[in-house]
Amino acid sequence: MVTQKTDRPAPEPQVFAEQPSVKLCCQLCCSVFKDPVITTCGHTFCRRCALTSEKCPVDNSKLTVVVNNIAVAEQIGELFIHCKYGCQPAASGKPGAFEVDPLGCPFTIKLSTRKDHEVSCDYRPVRCPNNPNCPPLLTMNLEAHLKECEHIKCPHSKYGCTFIGNQDTYETHLEVCKFEGLKEFLQQTDDRFHEMQVTLAQKDQDISFLRSMLGKLSEKLDQLEKNLELKFDVLDENQSKLSEDLMEFRRDASMLNDELSHINARLNMGILGSYDPQQIFKCKGTFVGHQGPVWCLCVYSTGDLLFSGSSDKSIKVWDTCTTYKCQKTLEGHDGIVLCASNADVLVLLQVWDIQTLQKVNTIRAHDNPVCTLVSSHNMLFSGSLKAIKVWDIVGTELKLKKELTGLNHWVRALVASQNHLYSGSYQTIKIWDIRSLECVHVLQTSGGSVYSIAVTNHHIVCGTYENLIHVWDIESKEQVRTLTGHVGTVYALAVISTPDQTKVFSASYDRSLRVWSMDNMICTQTLLRHQGSVTALAVSRGRLFSGAVDSTVKVWTC
Repeated sequence: MVTQKTDRPAPEPQVFAEQPSVKLCCQLCCSVFKDPVITTCGHTFCRRCALTSEKCPVDNSKLTVVVNNIAVAEQIGELFIHCKYGCQPAASGKPGAFEVDPLGCPFTIKLSTRKDHEVSCDYRPVRCPNNPNCPPLLTMNLEAHLKECEHIKCPHSKYGCTFIGNQDTYETHLEVCKFEGLKEFLQQTDDRFHEMQVTLAQKDQDISFLRSMLGKLSEKLDQLEKNLELKFDVLDENQSKLSEDLMEFRRDASMLNDELSHINARLNMGILGSYDPQQIFKCKGTFVGHQGPVWCLCVYSTGDLLFSGSSDKSIKVWDTCTTYKCQKTLEGHDGIVLCASNADVLVLLQVWDIQTLQKVNTIRAHDNPVCTLVSSHNMLFSGSLKAIKVWDIVGTELKLKKELTGLNHWVRALVASQNHLYSGSYQTIKIWDIRSLECVHVLQTSGGSVYSIAVTNHHIVCGTYENLIHVWDIESKEQVRTLTGHVGTVYALAVISTPDQTKVFSASYDRSLRVWSMDNMICTQTLLRHQGSVTALAVSRGRLFSGAVDSTVKVWTC
């Protein structure tokens, strides 16, 4: 993100009546202290000097501001200086240097009271209130000038009176001015108009406040509806379980104690498992810099670098461990960057060496746009219209190895897991053996085109055009659940697994992210921070990164 540079205000003239003690001078800028502060090393410096310098000039220690030095500030405030209207730029021409002006204000005042004097100083420059084209004046000369000024306007000029003259003709004009007789009515009209403006501004503030409250109430209502849905689901499951336990209790009274212990354990644990506040994901920051929607995210294998591709035809490289800033912008694409892969080179029609972040090759991979990329077993897989191409990665070169066909539509999702490649197209997921590059299984689904795929230790998960998330058992290849909740296309899926649990994250056109517990197949959290459709996800070191049409990348952690 680029920060605009602002111009610093010109320094105020400061000429001391007597040379200040060297003890009141900063050792960094060699000038009298301005806003003196005490640093961690125990020395006193100007605040700006302490913030812009890294080392103490006395003991070479790191400078960190601790507290204002009030005692030194009070001593400096007692020093006498010349009024700034009695100073002029030094004859030496040195920037920021001033000397006494013999024709200016002759007074010397305490530095702490200079503002009180200078606001009423007779030598303060002013402009004629009647006409800005009158020559500059000093405050002491303003009264005499107004008596002679030829540009005095009628007080009713704002209502259309065109009179301009001197003091004598001004008084004569007021006797015949047609607006003078209406001045009470005009003043009342002005007052009423001002009251209306104030009232209108107050109404605007009230409307803004009400809109803000309405937005917050709407968010709370949505959250309450989701919580209510969740509680109803839990209630239904609990009721079903209790009914089964009751029937079993009636059939065999001897199992009463066992069943009561079992039910008690279930109720204490709850359908959702024990609540763990450390598992609530929160937005910890936002990467800003792209000038268009972010369409893809990719984390390098070390987990330190995050790559984001955008409609602004660029890839940005973000440091996610130390500076949290954009390290470099990779430019050179002729169109939207839709996909990325974390092989030893980064390929999106252009090939970039990740170590040097330099472009090393250009690839014309398909006749149609490349929708998705994934790398595994030193091979790169690229998905496009009805085709997947397999490339051997040889240094910074890509050599076409094979083209996988038999696909019914655009291949928008590719995932490599262990020895298998999973590809998603229209209502179909194909599973390929990476070693033989042959299709070994086909999963039929519903909900339109498959836009995203994720693979866990136990499940295959896909997101579809029609807002659905389907789940299959990875061993039996049987569909076990369809997850609902999104109201837009599910563009991306990601997985974070720990020894205790597995969570799947989904990103959607509806601007939300959802967190799904794969232990019980329910949504445990909805993340709403993006201002546009969420299009891409990536995970690294327990962190989740989300890219969206609002041109931002957000970081989520527990």
